[in-house]
Amino acid sequence: MSEQIEDFDVIVIGAGIAGASIAAELKSAGRVLLLEAENQPGYHTTGRSAALYTQAYGPPAIRALTRASWPFYDDPQSAYIDHPLLHQRGVLFVARADQMKAVEALRAELGNTVQLLNAKETQKLVPMLRKEYVAQGLFDPLAADIDVAALHQHYLKSFRAMGGDLRTNATVQTMAYDGALWAVKTPQGRFQAPVVVNAAGAWADEIANLAGAAPVGLVPKRRTALLLTPPENVTGKGWPMVVDIEEQFYLKPDAGKLLVSPADETPSAPCDAQPDEMDVAICVDRIENAFDISVRRIDHKWAGLRSFVADKTPVCGFDPDKAGFFWLAGQGGYGIQSAPALARFAAALVQGHDIPQDIIAEGVTADALSPERLRTTA
Repeated sequence: MSEQIEDFDVIVIGAGIAGASIAAELKSAGRVLLLEAENQPGYHTTGRSAALYTQAYGPPAIRALTRASWPFYDDPQSAYIDHPLLHQRGVLFVARADQMKAVEALRAELGNTVQLLNAKETQKLVPMLRKEYVAQGLFDPLAADIDVAALHQHYLKSFRAMGGDLRTNATVQTMAYDGALWAVKTPQGRFQAPVVVNAAGAWADEIANLAGAAPVGLVPKRRTALLLTPPENVTGKGWPMVVDIEEQFYLKPDAGKLLVSPADETPSAPCDAQPDEMDVAICVDRIENAFDISVRRIDHKWAGLRSFVADKTPVCGFDPDKAGFFWLAGQGGYGIQSAPALARFAAALVQGHDIPQDIIAEGVTADALSPERLRTTA
């Protein structure tokens, strides 16, 4: 007897922040199925993100989507959020004397979003910075920590409340299109729908391969993070996040600890990323050089994958050669901060609706995010 096939109007592959958010925004799309390969949503990148909301971070399209996401972060109006999603942090870009050209370049790029600080002003914000290390700083006072877990749960709960169907342990095994419907086989059953949304994060090009679609050149890149106990009598309370002007490291106080990273971007195959000991050693060296800190013990270490295409701009739109195959991938390290606007933008395209005017007003266009921009002529 052949296995029964369940019918849906849209199948979303991947239940991280990208998949969960678009699934929740597909309010008028009919029956929506959300497939997750792991035993829980957000196991990979979403669940390992130390996300910051800052309009000074990312390429132009990301900054525009981040601006368009601000009204939601400021006032979510969600039955599933009972506390602020943002907690003011600020971000401080620090530079050595040999990095003045990088300061000029970033200041020109970010404009009035940041304030130029001299060495004394920079160190006053973070007293643990070594005097001999700091020459100048750029400060974004509006940057804020994002409660990633609360944001993700808002979307998952909203999706379930509208009758959405979430299946975990549902790795996509095969995909086929018959001219009208996509048939998707998983260990949890067979499903079909006229539209499939590829929100599979680091695995998005692998899903495309199963679908017979051309890849977009997605490159997952490993990023390492460590938790350290701060020196005695140092709490880090009130400190901004500190980022090297050329993004060679970052440090952020986190629940009484110091969250640090070498800001590595090592190309990786899609996987359950683990920290590399060389990256851990590099991180410790950079932190000890910049801060008056001697690392004796690492409390915890982990790694995650941030996936980029060549121009580091998200890929969002229907595949030009595969009917009903929709891309939502390549958010890199900006997927959390831009999720509210990008999800509404993507959901509008999937449903054939007009793009929301507030997103258009920020300068985001369908052409700028379309997968077609990444196609090259042989």
